[in-house]
Amino acid sequence: MPIDARQAIAAEPRSAEIHWDHKDVQLYHLGLGAGRPATDPDELRYTLESRLHVLPSFATVAGAGMGMMGGLAAPGIDIDLAAVLHGGQNIRLHRPIPVKGRAVTSSRVAAVYDKGKAAVLVLRSEAADDDGPLWTSDAQIYVRGEGGFGGDRGPSARPEPPGRVPDRTVERPVREDQALLYRLSGDWNPLHADPEFAKLAGFDRPILHGLCTYGMTLKAVVDTLLDGDVTRVRSYGTRFAGVVFPGETLRIRMWRQDGGVRVAVSAAERDDAPVLADTLVETV
Repeated sequence: MPIDARQAIAAEPRSAEIHWDHKDVQLYHLGLGAGRPATDPDELRYTLESRLHVLPSFATVAGAGMGMMGGLAAPGIDIDLAAVLHGGQNIRLHRPIPVKGRAVTSSRVAAVYDKGKAAVLVLRSEAADDDGPLWTSDAQIYVRGEGGFGGDRGPSARPEPPGRVPDRTVERPVREDQALLYRLSGDWNPLHADPEFAKLAGFDRPILHGLCTYGMTLKAVVDTLLDGDVTRVRSYGTRFAGVVFPGETLRIRMWRQDGGVRVAVSAAERDDAPVLADTLVETV
């Protein structure tokens, strides 16, 4: 069997050292569309090294995403990467991410769920530096054709957005070249750049990285409801519900609730086709 759940979960974590500095942070923020208008003081917090803060979703690309790749290389995991989809993402911050840092990541398979026609791997990556834990990142990886092995189906609850008008709704345009810039932070999948490769995958043109939409959404929440203060984010999780094409517009609906912000994201030009679902930003 390509996935041996017991072996994968029992395997020793894989460790790697990662490092980053202000250039990596600035490039990531620019890949999310930061810097418009270029002289806006609120945008300079994302683009100017003397004022820089770090959006918590940077954890997904720090070290070029080595945490997720380490999990996919675990013993007991032998899968066709063409059958893999990124189904969801959660990060939990233990303290604010510094502008410059060096850390050790520990990556492992935290869970394997049997969804019948597919398996879901939960790849957990924990990062710590000399001062202690920085973040814990869980990527939910959907593997087509690998279910049916009799395992636990895993959690299935899907919280609905509140049944009331959003507290805020904002729209964020996706530049035509945004995927080309975002991929420089480490995700080189040609699906996001090569039209011929995208056609082989069933798309008429390259699609935006799901984690780019993920970062754009968190930036919108921080800027709109958290007074631009990245240190108020305690955790951030979502389920990827659909694709985004460069040139489209994200419609981001936000509802304040005790302890955080519930969010729903859709593609405005495609009749509000869902893009991110079950999205929650927990705050302090």
